[in-house]
Amino acid sequence: MNRREVIKNVALMLGGAFSAPTLMAMNHWEQATSPTIEGAAFSLSDTHRKIVAEIAEMIIPRTDTPGAKDAGVPAFIEMMLKDCYAQSEHLSFTEGLASMEQVKFLELNEAERRGVLKYLEQQTKEKMKAMPKGTPFWRLMKELTLLGYFTSEAGIKASFDYVQIPGKLENIKLKPNQKAYAY
Repeated sequence: MNRREVIKNVALMLGGAFSAPTLMAMNHWEQATSPTIEGAAFSLSDTHRKIVAEIAEMIIPRTDTPGAKDAGVPAFIEMMLKDCYAQSEHLSFTEGLASMEQVKFLELNEAERRGVLKYLEQQTKEKMKAMPKGTPFWRLMKELTLLGYFTSEAGIKASFDYVQIPGKLENIKLKPNQKAYAY
């Protein structure tokens, strides 16, 4: 074997060693980002979207700051459920929406809606003690509403004072009704 063939074989071996993990990682990434059959099958009806919007607005209502609807939380909830949650959560969420539809949630007045949601809160606490397979509807609804609101531009601006160039880091006492700082 001459020197050229040795260099060629070493280059092939090194190239294969470096590219095999890279190709495997790229294949794994491609499979992980391709839409799953479960996620693609999940979608909400128009009535369910309205129920989600109304419940989210009751969790974070519009006051002098934007509410959940203004921040785009209902669309965020549907997107997160479709893209990031398993089928057990899909089933739990759609069952919860079906029960809201069954009690005619959209036709109830404000006080009746509040009563239904308080009852749902109690039921969820009992279900969480039993540790079901999927996360209960009410817990998903609350968590995703808060996550969607506080990661939206409207939610951040309503809740924090943005300081573009902060000074030194020091502990300060916030005055009543003063917003926290976000850097």
